[in-house]
Amino acid sequence: MEPVVEPVTVFDHPEFRGHEQVVFGHDAQSGLRTIIAIHDTRLGPAAGGCRMWAYASDAAALTDALRLSRGMTYKNALAGLDLGGGKAVIIADAKRDKTPTLLEAFGTQVERLAGRYCTAEDVGISSADMEIVARTTAHALGTEKTGLGDPSPYTALGVFEGIRAAVRHRFERDDLTGLTVSVQGLGNVGFGVARMLHAAGARLVVSDINADAVFRAVEAFGAQTVEPSRAHAVEADIFCPCALGAGLNAATIPQIRARIVAGAANNQLATDADGEALRRAGILYAPDYAINAGGIISIALAGPRDGDDLVREKTIAIGDTLTRIFRRADDEGRPTHVIADKLAEERLNAAG
Repeated sequence: MEPVVEPVTVFDHPEFRGHEQVVFGHDAQSGLRTIIAIHDTRLGPAAGGCRMWAYASDAAALTDALRLSRGMTYKNALAGLDLGGGKAVIIADAKRDKTPTLLEAFGTQVERLAGRYCTAEDVGISSADMEIVARTTAHALGTEKTGLGDPSPYTALGVFEGIRAAVRHRFERDDLTGLTVSVQGLGNVGFGVARMLHAAGARLVVSDINADAVFRAVEAFGAQTVEPSRAHAVEADIFCPCALGAGLNAATIPQIRARIVAGAANNQLATDADGEALRRAGILYAPDYAINAGGIISIALAGPRDGDDLVREKTIAIGDTLTRIFRRADDEGRPTHVIADKLAEERLNAAG
């Protein structure tokens, strides 16, 4: 008789950080397999995007959901939003497996949570996909009905303003003319950031697994190219990671030549120790959830008939938030991500 192997529970998972609720959803007809993680609702309903990805395993999907949902708690708190943190992942290949039936089934899973979690687009899920999700739930954000639609331009704007703040702090200059920026990842956000950097006079080195996106950037911005796996190591003033997370780690940090790391990717630090490693290396790091909050700001504050003046004002203020983080980190001799966490936790604890 084979021995019974006890599975590791969610509560034992190294990324479980006091999450309030973790839901595993399945729909046989569409093939949907989803995990929705609600981390913290002290400030309001949990809000965060839905990521559709062909994860190597269910365990990898759970890790992503737990990490990203916690990141949303801190992102929403630091951005001054009355929202908690949550995230959903769909375990599937967005190019091969996505169907309207599957998206509607995901919406049904969201609706069953009765407003505790509000979803939005993320990697593998477009604004058009979210319109389909909204057919079966009243808790889909960033749609034409609930706001301004595609949030990626606002995410890009916030990242650009964050880069400007980092340049002011590290290089003591107000312009980006002549600075070299390595942009890793040319999705909607990364390409938008590259466009603004080019308009501001920066020189670009670009990389992406999508060759067409790289070609477009070369044609539009006169950019140089590099393999995505080497984007962090090129000779540049600024490294701008806009792809997937955990790219700042024990292997990559010693190879970084840039003096600033500021980009849109979530969960950029593989471990907390990597934030300290960046500080010791003299690299100014813009904490990811602080700099990439423009998308959730647009989702939270915009109405379907409102202009985007308030959203743009709040998104541009990301630069001011980062300046405060940078100065406090210098004063206390601590990594910037620790200071960002502390500021977010101060707001969370006041609400709690």
